[in-house]
Parts: sequence; C-alpha cells; structure tokens
Amino acid sequence: MFTGIVTDVATVRSAEQRGDLRLAVGTAYDLDTVDLGASIACSGVCLTVVDKGDDWFAVDVSDETLSKTAGDHWREGAKLNLERALRLGDELGGHIVTGHVDAVATIVGTCAEGDSTRVDISVPADLAPMIAPKGSITLDGVSLTVNGVRQAEDGSTHFAVNIIPHTAQHTTLGELAAGQQLNVEIDVLARYIDRMLAARSQ
Repeated sequence: MFTGIVTDVATVRSAEQRGDLRLAVGTAYDLDTVDLGASIACSGVCLTVVDKGDDWFAVDVSDETLSKTAGDHWREGAKLNLERALRLGDELGGHIVTGHVDAVATIVGTCAEGDSTRVDISVPADLAPMIAPKGSITLDGVSLTVNGVRQAEDGSTHFAVNIIPHTAQHTTLGELAAGQQLNVEIDVLARYIDRMLAARSQ
C-alpha cells in the first residue's frame, strides 16, 4: 500500500530480458533499510525488490505488467517516481494507492495556468464513472486532484489535473508533453463502489 507521495526520482540503469524483464534502478534510498522482497512503487507500479547493491536495486517486470503499463518506463535511462510501501503510523499525505495500474493514459495537451501546469489527459471511457472532479487519481505514482472531467468526441474520457511547481521539481511530471503515456490508477474506493453497483445491476 502506498500514498502517492514520491520520495525519490530514480534512473533505470539497465534493462535485461530474462524470463521476465530485469531492471536495475539507481536510487538515493538507503538500501540498508530496504529488504529483499520489499515492495517499491515504480512510477505507480508495485514491484518487488529481488536484488540490491549500495545505490541500486533490481526488480522483475512480468509480461503482464509490461502489457498493462506505459512502455517507455521500462527502458535504460528512463526516470521513475519511487515510493516505498506505507508503514503503520506513517502520515497519509496523498490518498490510498495500491500500485495496481488501471489503464495507460495519454496526455492530450498542457498549458501554463498561473505558476502551475494544467494537463489534459485521455483514458478509456470505461473509467469515466470512477473519475470525479475534486477526487483523487494517481499518475505515474503521483497522487493528484482531478480538476474536471468530460467525454470526448472520440468516446474516450478526458480529465485535467494541475501540476504545481513543487510536484514538477520533485517528480517526473515536470517534463510532460502531448502524446506521452502515463500509468493511471483510479481511487481504490471508486473502484470498489463501481464494482458493487455493477453487481447490483446484474
């Protein structure tokens, strides 16, 4: 379980195709405090630490994960937003995040809005009931607030978020561009409510 508050921006040092894709990730974390088998959210994807060194850790990315997430994250040189798993007693600064990606989002466009950047994002239409204005959403592991939601002419769902300067400086979301893909996780509470309503209608 995570909160969507990024604590390090890491770099993929190597990507090696084995049975699964093995990534070596360079990080500023104190690896003495990270156990093998620990969970770390990597740009919104919960992955397991399978090896580590003084300033890096390794994770295995399965074919299932590769097929359901933004592909540019899993290459040498890619930047990843990191968050270690929530511990009892930690401050819940963002919202409850599972690290399970619901869809790959595509950036439609960005524009300056005060000191912030407003980002317009497209997701599959089936996520529409679970995205609400002023609700929470996770993009590449970052907890954000939805500013608005609308249905696009092509049938997809568009929503907007604002990236404040602090978020831009301390995550990968400061370098967003139209056409870029992001991992999106909707609020877990909305996910369960949508499932319950669907079950009642059957």
